[in-house]
Amino acid sequence: MQRVDAARAGAEAVASLALGLAFAQTFGRPNVGPIGIVILALFAALLWRGAAPTPAARARRGAGLGLAFGVGWFTGGLWWLYISMAVYGGLAPALAGGAVLLFSVYLGIYAAAACALATAMAPAASRQAWPTRRALGAALALAASWTLGEWLRGTMFTGFPWLAFGYAEVGTPLAGFAAILGVYGVGFAAALTSGLLASLTRANTRGATVAVVTVVALAATGTLLQRQHWTHPEGTALRVALLQGDVAQGEKFRPEKLAPTLALYDAWMTRLHADLIVTPETAVPVLPRDLPKGYLNQLQAAVRGNGARLLLGIPLTRGDDQFTNSVLGLGGTTRYRYDKAHLVPFGEFIPEGFHWFVRLMKIPLGDFARGTFDQASFDVHGTRVAPTICYEDLFGAQLAQRFRHARSAPNMIANLTNLGWFGNTIVLGQHLEIARMRSLEFQLPSIRSTNTGATAVIGPDGRVQGRLPPYTVAVLTAMVQGYAGVTPYAWLASRFGHAPVVLLCLFVLLGAYGLTRRAGT
Repeated sequence: MQRVDAARAGAEAVASLALGLAFAQTFGRPNVGPIGIVILALFAALLWRGAAPTPAARARRGAGLGLAFGVGWFTGGLWWLYISMAVYGGLAPALAGGAVLLFSVYLGIYAAAACALATAMAPAASRQAWPTRRALGAALALAASWTLGEWLRGTMFTGFPWLAFGYAEVGTPLAGFAAILGVYGVGFAAALTSGLLASLTRANTRGATVAVVTVVALAATGTLLQRQHWTHPEGTALRVALLQGDVAQGEKFRPEKLAPTLALYDAWMTRLHADLIVTPETAVPVLPRDLPKGYLNQLQAAVRGNGARLLLGIPLTRGDDQFTNSVLGLGGTTRYRYDKAHLVPFGEFIPEGFHWFVRLMKIPLGDFARGTFDQASFDVHGTRVAPTICYEDLFGAQLAQRFRHARSAPNMIANLTNLGWFGNTIVLGQHLEIARMRSLEFQLPSIRSTNTGATAVIGPDGRVQGRLPPYTVAVLTAMVQGYAGVTPYAWLASRFGHAPVVLLCLFVLLGAYGLTRRAGT
């Protein structure tokens, strides 16, 4: 009997790992969001198969399966981190692979905790069908637990919300919830949909009917919310030019490659006629003091002479001993500056106790100073453009700090990115998906200038309006209309951060507890 139980537990763990790997493949790929909902529904049905009579026993089983699912999810979705460490960082392949696996285990702990809570609150498995209240309560508990787990993952130790469930749903009707509660609100709706679908395997006829009706209602509500416009066009559309230099990551920081890089961007600046020109992150990879004399002044004269404005990615200094990953705004009467506020662990700052690990790599980055979350926008002929730099595009609630005052709120988002560290991989699609979510949350257009891809223009409805092929040297030009207004999400997040969605989940858990413990049909 024990052998049978051990074999069953092993098979369930393998199935959970496989489902997690499949779940990871729904991120960064257009039009596959519904598949992710189905995969999570299959996993939830597996979680609810356990026959343990006590909540504690069910929680232990849920934690184990949740960890297996999480390891599959994150290794399958974040394997590209290996490239930055092994190929460009010079770390031994075994150490780089081990680091990715350990990081995936760490991230999987949040999934394990969420599944432990959700499974503990679900009714014990039995041959009898679940009554409607218990089936609905189990689905609600799954959605709230899953969302709280993702929120914790996105905030603890500076946070890592990459592959949050909501990002995969940017092309589905559930994306309508983004303007109300952001990516975690979308993720809650998606997880609830998964839970309701999973309940069809356990619920009685009435419960199954209620589940189907609720799934339809969620999709219909999301569709209606997508038609609600909280922002409106304002000002004259800007002609933007987004530069994609395709500077090889292995050559970017070599001194002998600086002159060709500067020449490439300098040629674009002098000949492009646009209202706004945007370069990738650290397009100029050295400090101003290490540039040819007068280089920045020449850029300023060139773009101003063409009536343009320029957002230039460049490292800067703050005082004598602090460095910043920054954006310089040129072309106006005064220079604009934006300093990256949310830095990348191990890339732009070194967490305490991990300096030994960074010394094993050869990436020419160290500890950077942080900017603030409420920095002013860049004025481009009356349109307020809010820069973000690469990784900080993941943190919608921090970007929302710039929307606290409606009169100075951005009209457009500009993301400057360099994903060359990770090769021509799914990371390009994943980050584009994240940018689409930011446009949905704030109902603003987003423009992205990247070194290798995905350079793109995204409308306020989250749809990609134009995109360059990755790993090409090219310029994407487009007319982009600025929008004014503040979505409910922007208003709430600028004042309360993620508190609204966290409180929602806590209230839902309380209600789910009452439903799952209450007898009835």
